[in-house]
Amino acid sequence: MTQTPLNPGDSPLVREALSSVVSRETTAPTTTVPSGGSPGTRDGDWPRPPKTRIFTVANQKGGVGKTTTSVNLAAALSMHGQRVLVVDLDPQGNASTALSIEHRGDVPDMYKVLVEDAPLIDVVKEVPEMPGLYCAPATIDLAGAEIELVSMVARESRLQRALAAYDAIELDYILIDCPPSLGLLTVNALMAANELLIPIQCEYYALEGLGQLLRNVELVKAHLNPTLDLSTILLTMYDGRTRLASQVAEEVRSHFGDRVLSTLIPRSVRVSEAPSYGQSVMTYDPGSSGAMAYMDAAREIAYRGAAV
Repeated sequence: MTQTPLNPGDSPLVREALSSVVSRETTAPTTTVPSGGSPGTRDGDWPRPPKTRIFTVANQKGGVGKTTTSVNLAAALSMHGQRVLVVDLDPQGNASTALSIEHRGDVPDMYKVLVEDAPLIDVVKEVPEMPGLYCAPATIDLAGAEIELVSMVARESRLQRALAAYDAIELDYILIDCPPSLGLLTVNALMAANELLIPIQCEYYALEGLGQLLRNVELVKAHLNPTLDLSTILLTMYDGRTRLASQVAEEVRSHFGDRVLSTLIPRSVRVSEAPSYGQSVMTYDPGSSGAMAYMDAAREIAYRGAAV
């Protein structure tokens, strides 16, 4: 059981209070680990997919772990020999923050790619101390892109064209982190991807609005991108102490079947703390329950792709 770290500047009362706090990391049920290693271990390079797998990580409900999932899956994949690009399409820029990529001021960002037709190669930066991991950052300018894209020709396919023209690095995975909405930024992400990953929170409102997202996905498939496949659902923020969490997990599994990864992501203090240090939880605390769970989820994704 871990404790919250103490800061030297804390008052004695704060230190006493913090020292009595037990970890809020909760245990997820043991899951079946695909071939290639045991949970949380460095088990060598995972098999590379035959072609670049482009995932859109989307859910219009906020706070379900889209950015956390994008960043930590990308970090885990890169740690096992994969070349991964995280495309930050959220104007908040949280994925950029978590990967220590500058995204303030006049930094070239995804706004310039989508609205000003800047080449993606001018935007992509390598993540510090994470070989094989790259990020295309977002700045607050991206908030205006929803309006500015409306009047543009082929507005839904601008990200797809930018990714297709990017050949600086032979990528194995592209993970597109979407804002919590179903606007033009998310439509661009759905148009550019061949796979959809939906994080679903293991709480009461987990399925709220999911129907609308799936309807939009069907519309995109029917009219814009017939190759888009809802391939992966990841259950996040699992609290093993509550019956509700297991009920939500069972309901999602019964409805979506083997699209749901066997790995559950537990609630974890370490996962929440990592972005404030400009890191993914994979490097911030590799032994934490959250890091091991994301490692297992990434392994599942990698081996599923290899089996296709």
